[in-house]
Amino acid sequence: MSPSPARPRPSDPAAGLDVRPFRALTYRRHDPAHLARVSSPAYDLVTPADRERLSRADPHNIVRLILPRAERADSEPAPTGDGAGSWATDAAATLRRWERDQVLVRDATPALWAYELQPSGGEAATTVGWLGAVGLPGPTSTAVLPHEDTFPVAVEGRRALLAETRTDLEPIVLAHDPDDEVAALTDRARTAPPTMEVLDDDGVRHRLWRVADPDVLGRLTTALRRTGAVIADGHHRFAAAKAHQRTDPGCPGCDAVLALVTPMGLGGLRVAAIHRVVPDLDLDAAVREAAAGFVVRELPETGDGMAAAEVHAWLDRPGVSGFLVSDGRRLVHLDDPTAAVRALVPPEAPAAWRGLDVVLAHAGLVRGVWRRSDEPGSIVIAHTVEDALRGAVERSGVALFLRPPSPGDVAAVARAGARMPRKSTLFVPKPRTGLVLRPLDD
Repeated sequence: MSPSPARPRPSDPAAGLDVRPFRALTYRRHDPAHLARVSSPAYDLVTPADRERLSRADPHNIVRLILPRAERADSEPAPTGDGAGSWATDAAATLRRWERDQVLVRDATPALWAYELQPSGGEAATTVGWLGAVGLPGPTSTAVLPHEDTFPVAVEGRRALLAETRTDLEPIVLAHDPDDEVAALTDRARTAPPTMEVLDDDGVRHRLWRVADPDVLGRLTTALRRTGAVIADGHHRFAAAKAHQRTDPGCPGCDAVLALVTPMGLGGLRVAAIHRVVPDLDLDAAVREAAAGFVVRELPETGDGMAAAEVHAWLDRPGVSGFLVSDGRRLVHLDDPTAAVRALVPPEAPAAWRGLDVVLAHAGLVRGVWRRSDEPGSIVIAHTVEDALRGAVERSGVALFLRPPSPGDVAAVARAGARMPRKSTLFVPKPRTGLVLRPLDD
């Protein structure tokens, strides 16, 4: 995608984040064990096997709403034809039944929710933020800036689900400019006992505090209007919300989207890598073709099951460059691309975009050297090293391992008006899906 002209950060309160309290829909039972059974990771991290496991965990698990069919999120069908949206209609019927049976209950008054994500072990910093209804910005607004491309079929699938359920089933995540008053109000909210708490399968403890005090809400929303944000997670859901607003402009609540707003830097998110699998590509052929544009070095043989450990060690090593490629067993390092490969990156693009590993991987290696499309089906997304290695074996292809960009790189690309290839960033930790829902008529 051709990058558009640079856009500045918000410079006045009117251009900043519009964060609104809302009347949440939550599970009636808040005990941690129940919340663990009925909640889920974000929809795009749930594999078909995960979906079946979560569905079996509890008949009211939220996965029955966010993924009403056992399909990967990036391949969900766009509703067309006479049976349009039947899967989304099924999800809406399930949601209404749960409301009628008071499995899910609606708050009587609007509130914002302070949110804390605390990884286990103390090795990673705690992430904090606020769940709110964030106003969808207009076409010239710089309040919310995306940084990744989207896949139209996935956007349409999320839009159909939103249109049928009339509910934001899970939040997007926005990383906003730091603000001292926001930080102080966040710290104060977290001194009380949490409204709900749950420990997820990755060892992250999620704590939420419902805050309805008018003075606190007024100060917080005013302070957030001084900030602008970058979409950290949820580009497809954000695009779906905007598409739904266009198709149903009079819909109450369609001018906002449920979002976790968290600061950039201290107290905010970290960026993990997202990897690729190129199906039906023999490693020897991949290396032979890559040798024309990169310095190729095969790493020493690894024992059974050791490839993942070697990849993790490489990703964690400071100062490394290039890419790792594997067929699930052997590992090859590609580095020092030639001028001809670098020239495949559009020279008119902003410097922040041209310098990204993921851009060089897609423009220089996947499309340029391997002559493969980077569309879904030609490239399979893998959120973990283990998934990528397993995918390379199952798809008779190669796994391509990428180092993550920094949060600063992401912000620079967004503020330059550019877009990374889809699924370039994995911001962690992620909010737990199912803890707080937002009906559109909030």
